[in-house]
Amino acid sequence: MFAPEDLSCDDFIGGALRIYQPRFGYRAAMDPVLLAAACGAQAGESVLELGCGAGVASLCLGRRVAGLDLHGLELQPVYADLARRNAQANDLEFTVHEGDLEQMPAALRQMSFDHVIANPPYFAPQNGTAARDAGRETAQREATPLSEWIRQGLKRLKPSGHLVLIQNADRLDDILCALHGRSGAIRILPIAARQGRDAGRVIVISRKGAKTPLKLLAPLVLHARAHHTGDAEDLSEVAQSILRMGQKLPI
Repeated sequence: MFAPEDLSCDDFIGGALRIYQPRFGYRAAMDPVLLAAACGAQAGESVLELGCGAGVASLCLGRRVAGLDLHGLELQPVYADLARRNAQANDLEFTVHEGDLEQMPAALRQMSFDHVIANPPYFAPQNGTAARDAGRETAQREATPLSEWIRQGLKRLKPSGHLVLIQNADRLDDILCALHGRSGAIRILPIAARQGRDAGRVIVISRKGAKTPLKLLAPLVLHARAHHTGDAEDLSEVAQSILRMGQKLPI
């Protein structure tokens, strides 16, 4: 368990959530907020987050939509504990299971969900320099193949359930290959930092068993100005609505 002095308490979605995070471990930024905003869950439905970390995505979703049955799976016990503490601190119901998605805990193997969401590690096994903090390295470095994240996510979905992923844009072909023949009605949302920039991230939403053709959506542009100027946040209007007000992505 993290010691109190090793944690910071940070605002998300305009202060609607107060999230404890390690000062020097894996720290959530905007990606889990965007992931939550892409999930179309409605009251009474069930959601599983694979690799939930400190719980930011699931708790953002729970704050936006009341009456969800929220579950998370987290490999690292200290982060699973933190997710539970964050749920309690924000007065949200969130059941966090500890375990490896390749060896799914028995409780989860007995369950199926309307939605599965995930923000899998971005960095390939041999890519770049390892993080100094072991927890951050585990969260960011791919050990389990992306295809396995998708396979396990689809297994936990009910028929016609939705899988929602956020990932590096250069992994889009891997995602589409893993979904082929198993999940359709695919919507791809490129995410660019500024107008005219290449997309750095993609959100991919698919429906299990569907055959509807793929849609490539107009990009989400995060910043209003063409270039960074000073310390101004300069979020675009749609990014403001998501990141500061916790609203759903208009997709």
